[in-house]
Amino acid sequence: MKGNFEFRTRKSNRSLWVIECIDPNCSWRLRASKIVLESTKFVIRKYVGVHCCSLLNRNANHRQATYVVIGEQVAPQYVGVEKGPGLKGVQTFARTKLGAQISYYKAWRGRKHAHTLIRGSPEQSFHILPSYFHMLEKFNPGTVTRIEVDGESRFKYLFLAFGVAIRDGNGQCYPLAWGIVDSENEDAWTWFLTQLKEVIGDTVELALISDRAPSIKKAISTVFERAHHGACAWHVAQNIKNKFKCADIMGSYWSAVNTYRCEDFAGYMTEISHRYPRVAEYLENEVGFEKWSRCHYPGPRYNITTTNMVESLNSMLVNTRDFPYVALLDVI
Repeated sequence: MKGNFEFRTRKSNRSLWVIECIDPNCSWRLRASKIVLESTKFVIRKYVGVHCCSLLNRNANHRQATYVVIGEQVAPQYVGVEKGPGLKGVQTFARTKLGAQISYYKAWRGRKHAHTLIRGSPEQSFHILPSYFHMLEKFNPGTVTRIEVDGESRFKYLFLAFGVAIRDGNGQCYPLAWGIVDSENEDAWTWFLTQLKEVIGDTVELALISDRAPSIKKAISTVFERAHHGACAWHVAQNIKNKFKCADIMGSYWSAVNTYRCEDFAGYMTEISHRYPRVAEYLENEVGFEKWSRCHYPGPRYNITTTNMVESLNSMLVNTRDFPYVALLDVI
């Protein structure tokens, strides 16, 4: 292939494979057959390795450079990495290593085939997911897994909480639970939070911090009757800047977020109200002081004012979120 010589198959069956140069006047050929009839291994019986055909027969758009061959050859470059070569990288690989000029589309199909070889297909992933979860529970004591299917036994959601994170965080921050759902809608959030409630319970000492998505707000109020729900102060800040175009007030806003004293909070809000009355009204009536400010939060907030930790996890998984589910869970 690297020499740009193409071949055609003259004979192919379960026990014999014969190929020859596409030029009928060329002597290049190869004949291979099974070592024994019961074996799956072939041995080369005859090989004439010199081409005597015209150079005009050479073709960089090699017919044997199929997407399957490209994928098999480039697959090792995706082992143990999150991203691997892009489409231009696959084209470069085919040109430098195989001597083949391939189209962008063939590079895409080749890369997709390589991904399947290394990470499995979505169908394979769904098939082995129950046994994968079984092994996680067996070798990670206390681990909780759930799989939800629809009325036709098709996958809908999954939930995973590792036992070590449930038992003891050792005073540190660890991801407690993971979920994969069809979309961030109310049904999905309600299902996920119901599984979470079974793991951690529901108490007034529990703080749930999120953005202000209506689906999350409704699901939390449905599932957790005692826990307190706070808004991510960073998301609130982004809403203020986008809606009111007042980035210069952010210093006073963050001071109001973080202060422990209601007297100081009132002073910061007075500053905001004098300069941007609509922002003050938004923070008090639409969001609610108790949702975003430390001093007005009705329960312990444990010094957590934003969802930055979750956003960091999202950034960590940006190159892997399209993996088949088992491969994605392996990254986690």
